Formats: sequence, structure tokens, C-alpha cells
Amino acid sequence: MSFLRGSQTQKIRHPIGTRKGPLEVPPPTEKDWPKEDEEDHVLVDPYEELDSLPQPYRMINKLVNLLFDQSWEIIEERNALREAESSQIQPTVFPPLGEIQLNKMPNCMAVSQDYVFIGGAKGFTIYNLYNAKQIYAWEKLKVDVTSIWATDLGNEILIAPVDEMGIIRLFYFYKEGLYLVKAINEVDDTSKQTTCIKMEVSQGGDFAAFLLQGAGDIWLDVYKLPKETWLKKVENPQLTSNPKKKVRQLQLNTLGLISADQLEMDTNACFKGDIKLSLPVYIMKIKPPKPVTGTPFKSPLEVFAKIKDCYGMGSGQNHFIKDSQWEQQAEIFQASYKKYLDGEWEEEPLSTATFYFLLPSCLFAMPTEVKGPTDPEGVWPCAAPIAVSQLSCSSSYLVLACEDGVLTLWDLAKGFPLGVAALPQGCFCQSIHFLKYFLVHKGQNMYPEGPVKSQTKCVVLCTDASLHLLEASGTQGPTISVLVERPVKHLDKTICAVAPVPALPGMMLIFSKNGSVCLMDVAKREIICAFAPPGAFPLEVPWKPMFAVSPDHPCFLLRGDYSHETESTDNAGIQYSVFYFNFEACPLLENISKNCTIPQRDLDNMAFPQALSLEKRCERFLQKSYRKLEKNPEKEQDPEKEQEHWARLQRYSLLLQRESFKK
Repeated sequence: MSFLRGSQTQKIRHPIGTRKGPLEVPPPTEKDWPKEDEEDHVLVDPYEELDSLPQPYRMINKLVNLLFDQSWEIIEERNALREAESSQIQPTVFPPLGEIQLNKMPNCMAVSQDYVFIGGAKGFTIYNLYNAKQIYAWEKLKVDVTSIWATDLGNEILIAPVDEMGIIRLFYFYKEGLYLVKAINEVDDTSKQTTCIKMEVSQGGDFAAFLLQGAGDIWLDVYKLPKETWLKKVENPQLTSNPKKKVRQLQLNTLGLISADQLEMDTNACFKGDIKLSLPVYIMKIKPPKPVTGTPFKSPLEVFAKIKDCYGMGSGQNHFIKDSQWEQQAEIFQASYKKYLDGEWEEEPLSTATFYFLLPSCLFAMPTEVKGPTDPEGVWPCAAPIAVSQLSCSSSYLVLACEDGVLTLWDLAKGFPLGVAALPQGCFCQSIHFLKYFLVHKGQNMYPEGPVKSQTKCVVLCTDASLHLLEASGTQGPTISVLVERPVKHLDKTICAVAPVPALPGMMLIFSKNGSVCLMDVAKREIICAFAPPGAFPLEVPWKPMFAVSPDHPCFLLRGDYSHETESTDNAGIQYSVFYFNFEACPLLENISKNCTIPQRDLDNMAFPQALSLEKRCERFLQKSYRKLEKNPEKEQDPEKEQEHWARLQRYSLLLQRESFKK
């Protein structure tokens, strides 16, 4: 369609024929018509005629056509998507089972045992997981709580909220009694204030470590937690409480100035501020290793002669590389990557280090008779910088993801790597999540009853929103398979977070940017069902979900902000809520949550059939040999003999060194 100057008439695009000369009216009869000469007609392309339009009409015409074409492509794409969605089976959406209504915006939350801990303005609040009843609200800060951790210590819970100033505090929660232990990094001088980045508690709750940052430096503080002393004090509060306060309350009660109900409420107050618990014992401060420098040794023979222990070379700072070798390697690196190094360098951000508590294993066990060096260090070399790392809940497996997309899986219990795997080209690791090892038995995912060795599964979320499954089993190398492809056209379905469900074997929650929450069966690679809060649910773009999955119960919590109009106009407006979803309330998941373990006899029949492959035979042989070695530790090499061999090697190195000097 084009616009013509003057008459402002519109022409329709179609081939037209034009005659040279004046236009004649044909006579009334066909035989009297003059014969048309083909040379007198010229077929003109309609686009050429449009191109001959003067500006700006020619530009306007092109813009209108371009807009029309783009609109038509969007319409066709939406129609195709609508047809595809109508042909697919949509998952069943389940509503929440409960709701916790809040007056203020929740910033973070954690779940432990039967309690929910929600951090917000000026403190945090404790709720019951099942009836959504508020137990206590500790709001004694001047700033908001930004993150919170809750660790199960058995009968007790260790709570660690972090406020906007980066100060982390330890709370002890026992039988609905809250006790403040200590503010770990609080100082009087605000200019010297440090920020807590991460906190970890060892398995069993005997130790706690805090990653602190401040004044351009980063370090790790490790503490010993006096759990036994805490438990004695909270079980016998009359030994540490204030007797004068109780006497005063009894006197007021006798005079009738305070009721018995008020006295009972005061003695059963949730926050026990009058009971002072023992402070954590400071153990050590760990700083990043110093830059590697050259060794003063001139020859390997001198190294063997002066080394005093047999822990090996090349671990930590105990290396033996000359300064000239470092300089040579630096020159090679500069020459190889000169074109990349000539550009401007940006200032590198401060390292966001991470740490884990590891149980004693073959990697870290040392002979008891041999005295080890103070503060031993171990180094695992990697071909590229480590981007993401994750430790399993049992502290048996460790995954290291490098910046080049290579994943290394370590079996810490056995002391050897299970293998190395690489993500597809262009995929880089964003987060790693271990799955509790499960098996598919009779078409259903189940957990083995007995312990599983050298077998693990974990889910890897990549930066391009693709999802992968990493599996490793015994002597077989790890394998990577795709669970969800990266979105190409529909970016609103991009995965922003995932979370395993420990109560359901092989199940995982997937959170998308469009606000959808789905439950996926990892073994079948299909969506089982979906979850959504009721009513309108306005989302920010992109959506950043705040959720918490219970490690012990089949449920999870999700924060939702929705418009809610009540009968009273004063209460109308935006309400902040935390929704409670229970997997057992879903009919599709009822059988999965009840029958989630596989008997040991069925497991033996699955793992060891009559016809075994060569790999299975080798694996059984190695496991049998390892069990014999564990039963007969006296057959292991004596540490004294190791010292004799090492001393013999030292004497031999001295002899060779003397002979070299004589020559």
C-alpha cells in the first residue's frame, strides 16, 4: 500500500499493463476493435512504481510493510505455540495447603525440624511448620535480616541470621526456648566492621566456621561449639536464672499485683535472655595461601638430603621449583597469549572463596605414630580456575566445576576421583545439587535401605539455563545427560533455580522466570505436576523465587505477593505471604512418598544378577579386597618401616651428591 501526493489516492499492488499514447474508448462491437500491438504494452513491476515515490513517502511505505511482516510473524508464532500447548498434556496444578500471612516483606527463610525461620525487618520470626502458628518474633535490630541459616543439631537447632551490616549472630533453639549465644563479628568501631559471607556447621554440630571479609582481605574463622554445656544449662535453667527476679514475682503474686497467668507466661517466655550460654571456643584463623615463590635448593639431591618427613613433595607450600622455572613459565605464557593480554585489564574482584567440613577419610588420614607438621595443607591441581563446588550431605562426594566446563567428581570416602566429565560446548556451570542416590524398581523411584558406596547422582544447572544430570558408579566413568534443553525462543520459561526434594526419590523442583513451579522426575525426564499460589500473583521480571525445601518432611515453602481485598478497607492492599505446599496432599505423589525404600534383597537381585559383565566382576573383586583390607589393618605397612625406607633414601641421596662433587 502506498500514499500518492496530491490526490492522496491509494493503489493496490498488482501487475498492470499500460498503453503508449492516449487512452481510447473501444467501439460498441468487438469486431470493430483495433488489433492490439504487443509492442505498445509494457509490463511494469508494481515495486518499481512504489520505489519511484518521492521521499518521505517511500520510507513510510517501507516501514509500514516491515511492521506488517513482523506482526504477521509474531501472530504465526503465537498460533503455533497455542496449538502446541493445546496438544500437550498440561500438568496438574496443586494449590498450597497452608499460608503464613505477614505484615512485612520477608527477606529470607530456612526450615529445620518442625519450624520455619523467616528473616525480615529488624529481626526474624519463628513459626510452626504445620499449623503456621507464630511461636516467637525476635525483632531487636536496627537493620533488616538479609540471610538466615538453620542447622539441625539433633534435639536442638542452631540459628544464624545475618543483618544488612554483615553481622552474624548465633542463636540456640531448644524446646521452644530461644537463647542468644554470641554476635560473631560485631565490633564497636564501625570502620573496622567485617562482613560475613558464608557460614558452615560440621556434621554433628561440633564445629562452626565463618567466612569473613573486610579491609580488602578475606579469611576463615573456626570455632568449637560447646554443645554439651549448652544442653546442660538449658535443661537446668534454675541453676543459671536470676533468683531475685523470681522472688520479686512471687511477692507481687502474693500481694495480688500480678496474676498467676501472667506469672506462668513470664516463666515460659520464649526468649531466655537471663540465661547466658558458654561462648564458642575460637580455634584458628585460616587465610588464603601466600603467593608461590621459588625454592633456594639448587638440585633434587639437596632436596632429598634436607627433607625430614615422608609426606611427599608438591603439596601446599612444600614445593621445590626454582625462580628461574617460574620466570620461564611466565615468559611462555606471555608469548602464547600476547594478543589477549595487550588489552586493558580490569580490577579483579575479591575472591568469593568457599569451604567445607570434611570427615576423616583416605585422603586426609595420617599414621598415628608419625608426627605430622603443624597446619598441614593439601592442594588438588586443576587445569582451570574453579567456578562452582559442592559437597554432598553425607560429606562423601565432592564436585569441582572449572570455568572451562570440566567437572571433577571425587569419592572422599575411598580417596580417589570417580572421574572427569565435560559439559557440552558453550555450557558453563551455574550451580550443582546432589541427589540422594535412588534406583528405579518396578517403575518407581526408591531409596536403597542399606548404604551405597561409590555411586552418586547430581544435577547441574548451567548459565544458559540448560539442566544436566551427572551420574557416576564405581569403576565406570561419569556420564552427563540432558534433562532440560536451553530455551531458544520462549525466554520466559528459562530456569532460574532448582532444588532437590530429599523426601521424594529422584524428584526435583524447577523454578522458571515466568513464575511456574514444577516437580520433575529425573529418571523419566518428565514433569509430574505443578504448584501455584491462589489468586493473582504479580511477579517481578525476572522472577527471583524465595523458597525453602524441608530436608526431613515432604513439603516446601514459597514466598508470594498477591493483591488481596478484604471486607475492611484498612486491611486492603498488598499482603506478604509464605505458602506451604505438602507433597503428600497431592494424589499423584501419595504412593511415592509412602513407598520410597527398596528392600535389600531386591537390591541384591538388581545389582548382582546371574550373568555378570566384566566390569561388574572387577568391581566386586575390588570391593571384596577393600573389605578384607579394612578387616585386617595389621597387614598394612608399618609406619616405622616407612621411616626406615625414607632414611635409606636420604643416605643414598647424600652418597650420590658426594660422588657428583668429586667428579
